[in-house]
Amino acid sequence: MLDVNEYFEGNVKSIGFNTETLPATVGVMAPGEYRFDTSQHETMSVVSGTLTVKLPGQEAWQTFNAGESFEVDANTAFDLQVKVDTAYLCTYG
Repeated sequence: MLDVNEYFEGNVKSIGFNTETLPATVGVMAPGEYRFDTSQHETMSVVSGTLTVKLPGQEAWQTFNAGESFEVDANTAFDLQVKVDTAYLCTYG
């Protein structure tokens, strides 16, 4: 079954589902700045747009464009800057 999620006053919306191998979410982020906490390992792939990310333990921001991805360990947090509507796919595990 699909799980619909909404965060940051509706500026981030996602749909959770199960892929053949891992649970996942696909969604869209409106422009803004966000901080996400993780409870499990995440791989986030940018589908459309751009995410500027400050990964745990890093001081520098990194930019990821459509077709690129990054990983975040469980039980950490990461910061995002979004300048244009950006679609993503996130797998967990």
